[in-house]
Order: sequence, then C-alpha cells, then structure tokens
Amino acid sequence: MSKLRLVDLFSGIGGIRLGFEKAFKDTETLLSCEIDKNAAKTYEKNFKENPLGDVTKIKTEEIPDFDVVLAGFPCQAFSVAGKRLGFEEARGTMFFEVARLIKDKKPKVVFLENVKGLLSHDKGQTFVVIQNILKDLGYEVYYKVLNSKDFGVPQKRERVYIIAFNKELVPNYKDFKFPKASKKKVAIKDILEENVELKHFVSRQYMKSLKAHKKRHADKGNGFGYEVINPDSIANTIVVGGMGRERNLVKDLTKPTNKLEKDKVINKDKFRVMTVREWARLQGFPDSYKFPVADGPAYKQLGNSVTVSVIKAIALEIKKVIA
Repeated sequence: MSKLRLVDLFSGIGGIRLGFEKAFKDTETLLSCEIDKNAAKTYEKNFKENPLGDVTKIKTEEIPDFDVVLAGFPCQAFSVAGKRLGFEEARGTMFFEVARLIKDKKPKVVFLENVKGLLSHDKGQTFVVIQNILKDLGYEVYYKVLNSKDFGVPQKRERVYIIAFNKELVPNYKDFKFPKASKKKVAIKDILEENVELKHFVSRQYMKSLKAHKKRHADKGNGFGYEVINPDSIANTIVVGGMGRERNLVKDLTKPTNKLEKDKVINKDKFRVMTVREWARLQGFPDSYKFPVADGPAYKQLGNSVTVSVIKAIALEIKKVIA
C-alpha cells in the first residue's frame, strides 16, 4: 500500500504515532497537536516537529486528506439533554474536536484510546454518545479493553481502544479483530537499569514516613500506600500524581553511582523509585527515545502516555484490513 497519512491529535509524547510507525513503516504525519508545552518539547525532540497547540483552532479545510486520525482524547461528560445523544451533545468537549475533523475529512480509520472508565463514565452515557457519533458519520465501531502486560511489557495497564472504519472506504472492515495476547512474558527485573543515581533512592526518613502512611490506611482497612514490586512480578499502573512512583518501588541490588551517598542516608533495604528510562520501558518506548525535560515532567508524560507495544499490535491488525 502507499504511504499511510496520519493526523495525531492530543499527541502527548507521540506514543500512538510511534506504534503506527513501527507497524506500517512507511507513514507521513500531516499534523500533530499537543497543548502541554513540556510534552510538545519531548515530541519535537523525537519527531523533529513542533506540534500545534490548541486543537480547537484547527481549520479542517487547511488540512490535506489523510488516512487515519489518532487521538487519546480527555474523558469529559457530554450534555445529555437531547434524547438522541449524538453529535450536538458532544459540542464543547475535546471529543467534539475529533468528531469535527472526522465529519469534515472522512478518514479511513479512527483510532481512539482512553481510560477503561470511559465505558462507565457518566453512567455509560459518554460512551453511547461517542459510538452514536461515529456510527452516524458512517463508521463501523470496534472497542476492547486491553492490558499492557499482555503485550511484552511488565506493567498492569488497562485501557479501552476504539477503532472505527469508514464503511465506504474500507470494504473489508468486518474482518478486523483485536490482537491476541503475546506469549512473551516480561518481568520487572528485565527492564531495570544498573548503577542508578542516588537521587532515586528513598531516604531513611522518607521510608519511615511511607511506612507510617501505609499503616494508617491499613488500620482503616484500606490498601493504600507504597508498594515494593517483586523483581519476578510486574509493575502497577504508572500514573500521574499522588503516590504514582511510590506504588512501584523496587529493591536495588547494585551500588548507587552518586558519590554523595554518605551525605544522604538511604534506607537499609535499598528501596528506590524507578527511573524515567525504566518507566519508558514499562510503556514500550525504545531506549533511543529522548526526554529533554526534567524528571518531574518526564514522569508525568509517561504516566499520561500509551503503551507503544499495544498500539503497534493493534495497528498491525488494522493494516491487514486496509492493506
């Protein structure tokens, strides 16, 4: 087939695009859009393109025709005053911007990714609106919750993937099937770095605080708090904020590289947070992927990102249908 033309909305750091590039090899991204400036920096560093900012400012008549729209859009409630729950109910949301582009440009394929909670969001009404809009625009809709741990990375991460085919342009749309789980199993120990900088190690004092915090919640019957991941097991879902990093502590068996070790008394068990590179590996990004930002924004970007290996697996199935 000829070069696959993509439009990458809510691009983040480009995980969906990267998965498609790995699956199709010959692609061209005509437009990318990301409002977070730090994420846009990482995107530009890796793709040599600076994404547009505000998706609401995009004029569809100025975009060349394309084959696939990619969008990991924010989950927002729709106005459900109307009984039909269709296009107009989406107005004012970020999904409306995706729908506007689909309506005007009629691409062959729509690829959407979101948290699993989208299916039950607003008592299920949100997902009803999304499906209705896509069907009204002439698309056959497929969706499924997939877990990243089944696609070659050691992370529990359930996300819903929505694939829609333009029934007029893709005659074989009924042949689409979501990918099966990979037989390849990967554990945390397979993606850990060696000789990690001292800054990643939990101090003795902070370790005391984490244990006290966990005990307080345990006394209330809650399972909140830090967690140390068994090296033969897999990570919890990496998330932004809260105790995202502390829920995926690891025991380090190597010696910290930083010479200031004596000035910061690390916990006796050598528990540490995972590095940015390790989080990137949990999301299926290659080690060549660069993060030209501080650790804080980098963790946020990866917590918000997709798992590249899952995207690639789905894209390969799409390829069978549209080739």
